[in-house]
Amino acid sequence: MNKRILLLALILPMFFACKTKKYSRNNKEIEKAANKANPNIPSYTTLNYIEAFKAVAIEEMNAYGIPASITLAQGIIESGSGNSSLAKYANNHFGIKCTSEWKGKAYYKDDDKSNDCFRVYKDARESYKDHSEFLKRKRYSFLFELDKNDYKNWANGLKQAGYATNPRYPAMLISMIEKYQLYQYDQSESEKEKLKREDKIFTEINANIPQEKKKFTPVATPPSKQVITTPADTSAPAKTTVIGSVMPAAPAEKVYTVQKGDTLYNLSKRFNISIEDIKTLNSLSEEGIKIGQKLILVK
Repeated sequence: MNKRILLLALILPMFFACKTKKYSRNNKEIEKAANKANPNIPSYTTLNYIEAFKAVAIEEMNAYGIPASITLAQGIIESGSGNSSLAKYANNHFGIKCTSEWKGKAYYKDDDKSNDCFRVYKDARESYKDHSEFLKRKRYSFLFELDKNDYKNWANGLKQAGYATNPRYPAMLISMIEKYQLYQYDQSESEKEKLKREDKIFTEINANIPQEKKKFTPVATPPSKQVITTPADTSAPAKTTVIGSVMPAAPAEKVYTVQKGDTLYNLSKRFNISIEDIKTLNSLSEEGIKIGQKLILVK
């Protein structure tokens, strides 16, 4: 028994040393490729960083409702204003790790564990877009009901949802936003715009829920050569929609009048009917719903 323990004590350090060398070689290849693609990788001041990435933060805000100020503040804090090795060589500004569905390259650095696997992006813009995808999850879904210029509640909500373990994370975000006046990039939205955005984002979040565990659980190495296919669901009957058809008459008890604050997402939950079924039953376009509109919500 003592010989086995001694043998393990000798082998394990060699094993981990080999893995560390492998990760180090991998990182050097990533860094070499990054330097070749961009021989003059910039060093940012925080003001330079904001100027460089405010446009993509605004673009993501308009698509999903994440305040541009929140996205920029997170990028500044998590990438050291774009100067961390992860940002410079992997274009990863938000510390997003490799998961089972990630098919790209990896960059390794110590984080929660030794040699954690982080995603490598072709450019920083791709990192910003993936940050939005990362937040489109059930645990963060309540945040998308906030106004897209409500950076204070977004900051507190991110901590509440478990985005960061640092208890001061909301204060750090708010301080960064107010120090650099990042709130100037946030934009208000009309009630109609908000309802339409919520319907879009909650439809995407709901569709994503069955794959969340696989999609967001970190892995030690990216399965770059692995092809993951999702079989088609053959259990549900096919639906046929007649474009331009007149909505059929329905009994009074099956008709609901849209109230202020209603969204397709909220109605689907309240009446236990999918958003797509509501759209089909009522021949709805992509414009969303209006106050006073009558809807059939029972199949």
